[in-house]
Amino acid sequence: MRFSLQREVLLKPLQQVVNVVERRQTLPVLSNLLVSVADGRVSLTGTDLEVEMIARASVEDSTDGETTIPARKLFEIVRALPDGSRVSVAQEGEKVTVKAGRSRFTLATLSANEFPSVEDLDLVERIRVPEAGMKELIERTAFAMAQQDVRYYLNGLLLDLREDALRCVATDGHRLALCELDLEAGAQTRKQIILPRKGVLELQRLLEAGDRTLELEVGRNHLRVRHEDVTFTSKLIDGRFPDYDAVIPIGADKELTIDREVLRAALQRAAILSNEKYRGVKLELSPGQLRIVAHNPEQEEAQEEVEAETTVDGLSIGFNVTYMLEALSALREEKVVINLRDANSSALIREQSNARSRHVVMPLRL
Repeated sequence: MRFSLQREVLLKPLQQVVNVVERRQTLPVLSNLLVSVADGRVSLTGTDLEVEMIARASVEDSTDGETTIPARKLFEIVRALPDGSRVSVAQEGEKVTVKAGRSRFTLATLSANEFPSVEDLDLVERIRVPEAGMKELIERTAFAMAQQDVRYYLNGLLLDLREDALRCVATDGHRLALCELDLEAGAQTRKQIILPRKGVLELQRLLEAGDRTLELEVGRNHLRVRHEDVTFTSKLIDGRFPDYDAVIPIGADKELTIDREVLRAALQRAAILSNEKYRGVKLELSPGQLRIVAHNPEQEEAQEEVEAETTVDGLSIGFNVTYMLEALSALREEKVVINLRDANSSALIREQSNARSRHVVMPLRL
């Protein structure tokens, strides 16, 4: 196996693939990238047995073949080479030599036969999604995923495929984030799949805000996303996601409209004196005004008063300030609407002009 190409052309696919490779591996070959050369193209594959990423690039002066090369070492070498340098990679026996200018590196390899491949996708659904739209769906919801929850189905992102839309939903049991993207041609039949946390983070890193279209292929146990010269495959979480529609408050007739940045800044200031463990702040509504109060065990207090469009009088409700701030950060419009029912019910936070993105935050007893 042999190939050569510009440093920058090799660095981009390496960056896309190397993050999938875990630093500590039980199988030595999982610390390596599978490097295959065929028909004037090189493909780099990294996997941790849950997520697989394949990135491709055109090469010159190539001889077909495949082997596995230590992922981090190859990435660090290529990254450290001077801009514009030409990199040549050649396999000699059980070693691979990487040359660029006067630099020469010899790396140990492992047989390509030892490298695990993701099983074939048992395809049940295929949809096309704009890349920028998919990126936005993940950015607006992924922060609400649980981390290492015993309810394993919460440690991921729900993709709810509908006939005319794709919804992403995440919840950790205390808050919920939902965002919807309309599609010209959605799923043939409604289908729900749960993408694990690592798969979500890798996909988010991969996507760009361009005008390209992604192809999403849903298998019984896997999701595959095709994106220009990159193929991303992730196992799915085998579990049943909670009925999220039941969590979205209905009958929350008390409404507050407020400038998003003004509210965010006031909450950030009040949070400084909130209880470090519970992160609680109290929202007190009166006509035309919102008062934010925070206390901590040292008997310190923060008070913020901001103007708001509301006719509600005498409602006082507590929330985890971190959850409120993260929900506001995921919204884009200048004005946000908060719908409330009473002090013991969840709040619904959305943009003023549309309900495409919705956030539910459970109350906190203070």
